[in-house]
Amino acid sequence: MTRKKREGGPRRRHRPGRPAVETFSTDLLFLPEPLLTFGYGQSVEDPRDGLTLFGPLDEGSPYGIGAGVIGTTRGIALYRDWIRRIQGWLVDRGSSVARPPFAGFESVFRIPWRPEPLLTIEVPEAELMSAVHLEDRHQRVYRTVGVYADRILEANREEDADIGVWFVIVPDIVHKLCRPHSVVPEELRIHAEGALGARLGRRLLDEPSIFPSDNEAAQPYHYEVDFHNQLKARLLGQAPTQIVRESTIAPEGFADDGGFSRDMTPYQAAIAWNLTTAAFYKAGGRPWKIASIRDGVCYIGLVFKQDARYRDPRYACCAAQMFLDSGDGLVFRGAVGPWYTPSTKEFHLSRAAAKELVQLAVSSYKKRRQDGEPPKELFIHGRAFFSDDEWKGFNDAIDPNKTKLVGVKIRTENHLRLYRLGSRPVLRGTAYVLHHKAAYLWTRGYAPRVRTYVGREVPRALRIDVARGECSIRTVLQDIMALTKLNYNACILADGQPVTLRFADAVGEILTAGPVVPDAPLPFKHYI
Repeated sequence: MTRKKREGGPRRRHRPGRPAVETFSTDLLFLPEPLLTFGYGQSVEDPRDGLTLFGPLDEGSPYGIGAGVIGTTRGIALYRDWIRRIQGWLVDRGSSVARPPFAGFESVFRIPWRPEPLLTIEVPEAELMSAVHLEDRHQRVYRTVGVYADRILEANREEDADIGVWFVIVPDIVHKLCRPHSVVPEELRIHAEGALGARLGRRLLDEPSIFPSDNEAAQPYHYEVDFHNQLKARLLGQAPTQIVRESTIAPEGFADDGGFSRDMTPYQAAIAWNLTTAAFYKAGGRPWKIASIRDGVCYIGLVFKQDARYRDPRYACCAAQMFLDSGDGLVFRGAVGPWYTPSTKEFHLSRAAAKELVQLAVSSYKKRRQDGEPPKELFIHGRAFFSDDEWKGFNDAIDPNKTKLVGVKIRTENHLRLYRLGSRPVLRGTAYVLHHKAAYLWTRGYAPRVRTYVGREVPRALRIDVARGECSIRTVLQDIMALTKLNYNACILADGQPVTLRFADAVGEILTAGPVVPDAPLPFKHYI
């Protein structure tokens, strides 16, 4: 599988009449599947194997998952029924290797999860339907989110229940009608009183009216028209939320009042694996961590999102997702500024903004270390090459005598495909090394442990460039392979993207979904 490497490093090839061209030796490598650590310090490849055999890395609360539930009468009933079902054995249709059975929540996570929530909030269905059918899409999403968010905020203020995670059970019609391009059928539309229109509503954010009633009416236009992102944004800093469609946890034969049917019965084990792992993580436990991660290493993924609330298209929000060697993750919100360049379609920070963002991350890292030391190695992952000002700012934020700084550009490539003889696609972990600072890495592909490739097209590679700093390309590739296994929102063998960039777009959407976002760093679990 490995081509023989040329000795002596780069060579120059010269033909008469043509300029000399520098060439590099190349290698085709295979990186073994990274291991994950679970209970009792045991390590295996697949998180479902590890949880079933050894339990999670953290013991979790002995009292179990402290869940609060909000939904309609039917949604709450579906939640209770689903909690009863996940206490037992669940099997998916298809390969039992690729989709292993779920052995029951207490058997997997070693703590209980009782069907009766710590706190239950019932949403009046009539109130929800009157909001979800509003004609104006900004009013529609804002009021629908308010049906849930206002009640959760009130409960958090007034109730003593120690809620670890809120389960927000929504009818499928909310998913259907409360997304950016959703349209309410004409015969069901309800006229929204006081609708201002998106242009006037957004202008009042920068230029408030002298009339308080106008500013109040403009509030819905300051938020993104996406139920998921807006709800997350309006509840940032509160207990984490898990938004679940009724049909996802419904039993066989479920249909909503509109006759909408979404049969999820073939995937009951997969749903149980994903939702229970996410709930365990959001309630404060770590399901697993990377076994091979080096001590003192910190990874930062840069997040950028154009902010539609500003008239200048260059204005964007920036943030950093930081992941520690322990598996913990934090999100730091940076300044909004003219970071986007329309001509190149790239985002770049100023020197001062870059310094401030990394300073926040390093300061938080030191607080989480018993010895109070900064990271020994700091890797910054981005989707574009770093500008000179950015890199100077990153270096201004660290002590070069204590921290080694490396900048890595990661992007999905479409022009290169690799094929194997036979019917199976390229192995996950295959890498084509161009030279000592660049390689292609297949994080998607055939995985021997699950005996399949979870995908429908020829796997695409990630193009990896060590853009700044010095580090072995093999070390960088191994780290990226390991970081594809830290998605606690999906209990699967691995993801296609490292976690540093996997949720970058989602985090950016939430940070720009509303005008009020906490400046303090928040755990990553609030954004997924």
